[in-house]
Amino acid sequence: MRISDRLGCSTISFRHLPLCDALTVIGDLGFDEIDLGALPGVCDHVPFTLNGPAVTQVADEVIGSGLRVRTVNGDIGDLNTVLDVPGHGERRAHLQQLLDLTARVGAVALVLPNGALSHRPVVDLDIDISRVTMELAAAAELAATFDLQLWVESLHVLRLCHSLPEATQLTKALAGSPVGVVMDFSHVVASGARLEQFVDLFGDRIRHVHLRDATTGNIHHSIGNGAVDFAAGVAALDSAGYDGHFALELETRDVADADRPAATARAAGFVSALLQSTAGLARTTQAPASFAGHTPSGGIS
Repeated sequence: MRISDRLGCSTISFRHLPLCDALTVIGDLGFDEIDLGALPGVCDHVPFTLNGPAVTQVADEVIGSGLRVRTVNGDIGDLNTVLDVPGHGERRAHLQQLLDLTARVGAVALVLPNGALSHRPVVDLDIDISRVTMELAAAAELAATFDLQLWVESLHVLRLCHSLPEATQLTKALAGSPVGVVMDFSHVVASGARLEQFVDLFGDRIRHVHLRDATTGNIHHSIGNGAVDFAAGVAALDSAGYDGHFALELETRDVADADRPAATARAAGFVSALLQSTAGLARTTQAPASFAGHTPSGGIS
């Protein structure tokens, strides 16, 4: 089956490879579209210390691959951290470089996190979410000068906004801004929430969707090895009028590196079938338990 035009693959799925090699594998699998991973410690396809030459080098590699870029998934530091004036200047300079890269590769949006990799606020939750909101709104204003959108992964089980209540508070605070929401199926399920709940709450603000399997507390499963009801999630999005794109973000711990291309191809076929046929949504409620051919790995490591 041909991969859906609405389905891309994040380079995070092949983070163990140099960027050029990851792009080659993704193209060989039949994808036309990517998300470009730029997350320090997760995916180093984009250097955290960006300057003009680094932006040019990454952009040239991506453009040379012939792949279309939907988003750059980046990080400019903990948005709930208190910074002095020089710190703010460094953060804004980093943001400008990321936006320059995002524009050069022809992406639609830059995606940023919802706060630090900690559930513990720096001050308290209200103040921290207020800080994150202001930083995201300011980033969106700067993104607009590059003719780009700014989106946030509003629920991330490892970060400040790690469950529906925090994600709801952040999204309400962003109501007057153009910041869009990225929905990640694995983080929603790992947080203990249902995909339908997330869509009901934030459906009109969802701009992009990340796909990976999960169980409660564990976001690192290959599709078919967890508890995510992909068909229900896609159906909920369809009912809410979502017509955006999806990306396989297979930052998994239960597949050997050598097996990642095959697992990605199976996941692409499964998801493409869901996106292609509403009849398929009615027939299928979950990826088969043996879909990825591996045993779930257990807790987050």
